[in-house]
Amino acid sequence: MEIGIDSFAAFVTDRDGNPAGTAENAMQELLERIKLADEKGLDVFSIGEHHRKEFLDSATSVILAAAAGMTQNIRLSSAVTVLSAADPVRVYQQFSTLDLVSQGRAELVVGRGSFTEAFPLFGLRLEDYDKLFAEKLGLLLQINEQETVTWSGKFRPALNNQPIYPRPVQERLPIWLGVGGTPGSFVRAGSLGLPLMVAVIGGETHRFRPLVDLYREAGDKAGFSQDQLKVGLHSLGYVGRSHEEAVEAYYPGYAETFTRIGKERGWPPVTRGHFEAQNSKRGAYLIGEPEEVAEKILRHSESLGGIDRFTFQMDNAGLSHGQLSESIALIGEEVIPLLKKS
Repeated sequence: MEIGIDSFAAFVTDRDGNPAGTAENAMQELLERIKLADEKGLDVFSIGEHHRKEFLDSATSVILAAAAGMTQNIRLSSAVTVLSAADPVRVYQQFSTLDLVSQGRAELVVGRGSFTEAFPLFGLRLEDYDKLFAEKLGLLLQINEQETVTWSGKFRPALNNQPIYPRPVQERLPIWLGVGGTPGSFVRAGSLGLPLMVAVIGGETHRFRPLVDLYREAGDKAGFSQDQLKVGLHSLGYVGRSHEEAVEAYYPGYAETFTRIGKERGWPPVTRGHFEAQNSKRGAYLIGEPEEVAEKILRHSESLGGIDRFTFQMDNAGLSHGQLSESIALIGEEVIPLLKKS
């Protein structure tokens, strides 16, 4: 099982959601954490895509290219590229260039995103949410397979025998499909034989098993082997030296962040009881000391019929660079060895 980190390149924010510190410092600290993750033996570091004041990840491939020059082994991925609001040709060119810069370590996780700011920003209609994604995903996959492309669709000018460069170091760019809880998205990933990255940011992870089974069944029907049908899991997590230390560090910023986002989406304010339920043995969160976190990853894997990758989302709770760095070190030095022993 591969272990990694997902980051939204977040500022530490005050209670009103305003960034604290400078963007320059936040970016340099993020790059230092990616370098540390590489040194500690983590397998992948992924950067999201948002177009909001509290995040610095609107140009994901640029951040990953900077990280490529500071790292040796860690794979560098998006998480997710909001493909509905992007040009698949440019996405492919950016990540194939990243693959050249990193000497074959680039990946993409593509999806529709959990925020909608990109749609008005790029002049798109939310009513076309799924149609945009389906069409653009098809084009991206065709480009990944063919150096010269002939294609036509509704939302982008046609391509007629058009070569697309540069080509990557890898024979094909690894492209994962990022999904939430929509059954059709799981079926789509299986039908296309794409690796699946499941974002479970609430509830109980085992409840996603029927959806993962849908993915595997769709892949079987489409003629793909189980070896091709990889499953990744993305959840909120933070590792401290003790359970109490991890929870007390993580909870205040988590409550602030998700209460603020909840106001936008009509969710009730976060309570400590709700958080504890999410962080229980059956809950999706992984906030605790190394041994319990390793055990919970294994339980999640078993509940989903086996996973190939787990990524921690931890920079959404107002944690300092020092706290995030210590957690990454604990993941590399203690959690990964425990998983390997198991």
